[in-house]
Amino acid sequence: MPPPSSAASPVAHPTVLVVDFGAQYAQLIARRVREAQVYSEIVPHTSSADELAERSPAAIIFSGGPASVHVNGAPGIDPDVYGLGVPILGICYGSQLLARDLGGRVDRSGRGEYGRTMLGRTDAASELLDGSSPGEPSTQPVWMSHFDAVTEPPAGFVVTGMTPDSPAAVIEDFGRRFYGVQYHPEVAHTPNGQAQLERFLHEVCQINSEWTMTNVITESVEAIGAQVGSARAICGLSGGVDSAVAAALTQRAIGSQLTCVFVDTGLMRAGEGDQVTETFRRTQGIELIHERAADEFFEALAGVTDPEDKRKIIGEKFVRIFERAAGGISDARFLVQGTLYPDVIESGSPTAAKIKSHHNVGGLPEDMTFELVEPLRNLFKDEVRAVGTELGLPPEIVQRQPFPGPGLGVRIVGEVTPEAVETVRAADVIVRTEIETAGLDGEVWQAFAVLADIRSVGVMGDERTYAKPIIVRAVTSEDAMTADWARLPHDLLETISSRIVNEVSGVNRVVYDITSKPPGTIEWE
Repeated sequence: MPPPSSAASPVAHPTVLVVDFGAQYAQLIARRVREAQVYSEIVPHTSSADELAERSPAAIIFSGGPASVHVNGAPGIDPDVYGLGVPILGICYGSQLLARDLGGRVDRSGRGEYGRTMLGRTDAASELLDGSSPGEPSTQPVWMSHFDAVTEPPAGFVVTGMTPDSPAAVIEDFGRRFYGVQYHPEVAHTPNGQAQLERFLHEVCQINSEWTMTNVITESVEAIGAQVGSARAICGLSGGVDSAVAAALTQRAIGSQLTCVFVDTGLMRAGEGDQVTETFRRTQGIELIHERAADEFFEALAGVTDPEDKRKIIGEKFVRIFERAAGGISDARFLVQGTLYPDVIESGSPTAAKIKSHHNVGGLPEDMTFELVEPLRNLFKDEVRAVGTELGLPPEIVQRQPFPGPGLGVRIVGEVTPEAVETVRAADVIVRTEIETAGLDGEVWQAFAVLADIRSVGVMGDERTYAKPIIVRAVTSEDAMTADWARLPHDLLETISSRIVNEVSGVNRVVYDITSKPPGTIEWE
């Protein structure tokens, strides 16, 4: 296997462990904790109490999950976790599990609660709710998604909040510092949820606000310098914000020991290669090698249609080109990558099933000679943008729409050919240009075109056509772990469709993807 990165491990900050019970929002919980300037990590529910104790957590949060605590095989937790003396907050399924394990009662209330619900306060004092809603101290809106509910709290708990279908929607044990909420405080639909999480973290758990981007930069620079020493490093620039921020961090740590390599795969968006190299050379002053390797990538991808194979081929080809570029650089032993926490999670980790192999994680060759430097490996996308801004990177880099490392290769369903790339590239320009012209680019997380490997009958100029469709994909998101399809105006969609059909050869149909993540992913492959 490739040698692991040693620059990604954070300095020992107070850590909150988010135990994942298969929740849609486990990653969002971890992000909300970090927004409170507290470091968090996601761990599997199969972790033993000893394994969690080895991490010295300052607090533990049980996530929600799709299962019922009454179903055989429902995910549980090592009961010894409750004896660690660590504060615990259970959310939705996590609250039900907490209540059941400690002797309370969880029942089906006859109907579920889904969506916005009004939470009412009881007369009991609350460490979670008091002060969280100064305008409405007795009721507040919360976001529910459950069928089971805690109907009788365990001994030692008091009920501090309830709804019509959740008689124990908030339960608190002040002595043991165990808390449960039936709703989802981590979502924006619970307006006071972040305040409640921060009360738990800062007031109940007494955790200081140490996780700031200023500290992240200082610690990352120190870690990179310690790892690389006096050796040389290569950074693979992809054109996206992640690799750019990784390069800027590394340059701050080792200066002229860093050389950036921008590999033009032939799979970039229109004009992107020249824009990236010009912007980075002008603003950062880093030595930059521009490798034009389109023919090599097209040759390697010839006849390949499986998306996992594409990602691995592209990942290996990147590394081989970096190794070749290193031939003229003395002691280039390190490869800097912009790997993010979501990349690691989606590529398969101890906490999650593999969704897809990111080319910079699951796509790396086993015989790679570089040692990896991955200073962003513990960061979410929004944290990376904040780091980039603090490092002084220009807005055209920091605010660039996310673009996958494999480029347009994973936006072509089927074989990647120069002709297919030209088709999807031309459509992509239209999609992004029209959204920007409409003034909606700031509201859309990502927008692009996908070329599908199917054909349909059409009529153009009174003649029959048999051509391929373009799928338009536009989503809103905060961190790419979850996403919703963007509600673009119909007249904008009409303009995009009309331009693509009229201006892009070989296309006779345009469709709009209205699938959220989950169940879909943002990219099609």
